[in-house]
Amino acid sequence: MRVQLLGGCAIAAMLIPAAAQAQETASQSAPDRSDSYHHQPSNDIVVTGVLPTRREDMLSSVAVVQGEQLTQALRPSIGETLQHEPGVSATSFGPSASRPVLRGLQGERVRVLTDGIGSIDVSNTSVDHAVVVNSLLADRIEVLRGPQSLLYGSSAIGGVVNVIDKRIPTSVPEKPFHLDAIAGYGSAADERSVAGSLDVALSKNWVAHVDGSYLKSDDIRIGGHALTRDLRDQAIASSLLPADPDEEEPIDFAANAAVKGKLPNSAAKTWTAGAGIAYIGDRGSFGLSYSHYDSLYGVPIRLATEPGQEQEAPRLSLQQDRLDARAEIDAGGSVIDKVSLRLGYADYQHFELEENGDVGTAFYNKGMEGRFELTQTKHGAWRGVTGMQLFTRDFNVVGDEAFLPKNSTSQIGFFTLQQLDYGALKFEAGARYEHSDLKARPGSDQDQFFDGSRSFDAFSGSLGASYGLGGNWRFGVNLSRTERAPAAEELFANGPHAGTEAYELGNPDFKLEKSWSAEAILRGSGENYTFEASAYHSWFSNFIYEDLTGEVEDGLPVYAFRQADARYYGFEAQGSLTLARIGSAKIVADALGDYVHAKIVNVGPAPRIPPLRVLGGLGVQTPKVDVRGEVENVWAQNRVSGFETRTPGYTMVNAEINVRPWGDTRPLSFALSANNIFDVNARRAASFLKDYAPLAGRDLRITARLNF
Repeated sequence: MRVQLLGGCAIAAMLIPAAAQAQETASQSAPDRSDSYHHQPSNDIVVTGVLPTRREDMLSSVAVVQGEQLTQALRPSIGETLQHEPGVSATSFGPSASRPVLRGLQGERVRVLTDGIGSIDVSNTSVDHAVVVNSLLADRIEVLRGPQSLLYGSSAIGGVVNVIDKRIPTSVPEKPFHLDAIAGYGSAADERSVAGSLDVALSKNWVAHVDGSYLKSDDIRIGGHALTRDLRDQAIASSLLPADPDEEEPIDFAANAAVKGKLPNSAAKTWTAGAGIAYIGDRGSFGLSYSHYDSLYGVPIRLATEPGQEQEAPRLSLQQDRLDARAEIDAGGSVIDKVSLRLGYADYQHFELEENGDVGTAFYNKGMEGRFELTQTKHGAWRGVTGMQLFTRDFNVVGDEAFLPKNSTSQIGFFTLQQLDYGALKFEAGARYEHSDLKARPGSDQDQFFDGSRSFDAFSGSLGASYGLGGNWRFGVNLSRTERAPAAEELFANGPHAGTEAYELGNPDFKLEKSWSAEAILRGSGENYTFEASAYHSWFSNFIYEDLTGEVEDGLPVYAFRQADARYYGFEAQGSLTLARIGSAKIVADALGDYVHAKIVNVGPAPRIPPLRVLGGLGVQTPKVDVRGEVENVWAQNRVSGFETRTPGYTMVNAEINVRPWGDTRPLSFALSANNIFDVNARRAASFLKDYAPLAGRDLRITARLNF
């Protein structure tokens, strides 16, 4: 593994001198579309970090996905949409339920936001639960790690994924209306999707918005067998055993071993609708929106390979109704420049359906999240923001396989972020206090659950600085101390869960999770190159993790939440280099690499950690057509926890074309891509289902986008 780490660092290091030797004079006839290619850091304004900040000035790693890059990346889940961003992997619990994994951290430590407010679903509860966020309607997606992400809650210790849309409009169209529409097809799952949004100017200051989307896909095609070779051998051996006479419906183990070509029970159908209205004036704005999300999707089957194992094919029927509000007042005072309020409320439910359509387990969740922020008037080099965040949740699981008791969570946080900008030298400091109350109230027939409440007070802080090295190069460091209260799922789980086909065990005696983290980052750009690299190290105490115990309960493998010290460190690097300009065309090479090393102290490697990855691309950009090919190599993950299986490495080859038939100024564009061209049967180390559900096989995609 040391060789792999050094190899990845070497790739990052080689980009610096290569970039420095790039041509300093070149033709300007080719249009600059820095957002249309992968892995090209730009000077975008990042809005997720409370204080809008130029990307080049951020003190930690950040990714911004928009424009043609977002069109090419779109997938049914937010995790798969972001899979090729530096430091990002995905849980890959089927194509519909795939959450982002940031620097090896997932679940409760990664917050997924819609325009700055949580998704208010139960996707953090379990990996089989989809995130209620519609990337088809996204204008841009920002991925933020480091100190500023903590201002969205202590559960954002891994990072924040913010999906920014226009459901509450932020501007009045210059024309009577503005239309965005997108339609796409993907061959791997016969995936058909269409989405659109319309903004209508009602007057000089009022604007109305409507949007909707529809997506349908069949079982996804895979490049080989669903089961790994070891599990296939195990299933074949089980098929030779005499049948159990007491078994009502004996499992055909030989048939399970033969499953290939398609991933059973992975089809999905999702539709959404939303509307909003906003007033936008000279001194402020306010707006309201309503949205409905409806999805029916399958969870890939954990195919049984031994007698006594349960085998289910659950489907999830999910609905959410959501209300959002936003208000901003430009105070223009000597102390306070702007007052902001953001609220979200959602009523969520989903039903885990048996194969015959009966409801096995029902999940009900009602939640509210609000943020109130006071942005200070800038005085010389000093600016800042101070605010309050409130979150409440009432959650209940009903059914024979309810693995959680009825519970509620309430949380209030106070935060501040202060910045000093002296040009070449910049400083940033942040602090957060958070109080959490969690209560479990099991029913009379649920005596296996904890009955009571827990309260936690968490304090977090960060301090960072950056220095301009000359030109467009900047080096920064930051140090943070964080505390996180355990989530209800980590405290109160105790039962079988059909969706994950696991028996899950929490621990109500858990303490606050604490950590120290340090990060260094280097960014640079020039006329013909961009470069960004970061290295980080986190020291956790009372780290909460979920791992296989090797036991079986109710025919299901037991996953238990545990607490111990842990160490996480790694790096991310990305860059691009214009190799040549020929008339209006330019040839661009790009690359990225990322790696994370994680261990539980006195135990061993942490479970489900992504291995070293390197991706390189080469493309040609012209005013009307961009062509790019890439090769992604993912190393084998041999550092695994006690009962976790190793994950083989793989290499994927992808290609894409962006077409603007009438140039940049016209509203219609097309994105075509061929993904996993050689039909590799790949498995993702961060997935609970990696031994049962490979990634998609060869996938040809075409997407059309209309914007006028």
